[in-house]
Amino acid sequence: MLHTLLHSPAYSDLETLLLMVDADDDILLLQDGVIAALAGSRALQQLSGCAAALWVLDEDVRARGLAGQISTSVRPVDYTGFVALTVKHPQQMTW
Repeated sequence: MLHTLLHSPAYSDLETLLLMVDADDDILLLQDGVIAALAGSRALQQLSGCAAALWVLDEDVRARGLAGQISTSVRPVDYTGFVALTVKHPQQMTW
């Protein structure tokens, strides 16, 4: 399953998201959800503990001026990569 986090971690239920994630899943941070990829953030610490792969939409990072602040542990993806993730996971959950 592809889990897409669209909202700031301050307004998201990360605990429930983490309970729903399996090792074969991917988590994509986009829109204001990219804030969860900030290096050293509490949200990133929480998300890094799960087995799913963690991705961040590069265009949304740049749009928010956060390019130099994103953790290197989060994989950047462009819109082509986003489409590839949606093809890989027919089921999606939006957070």
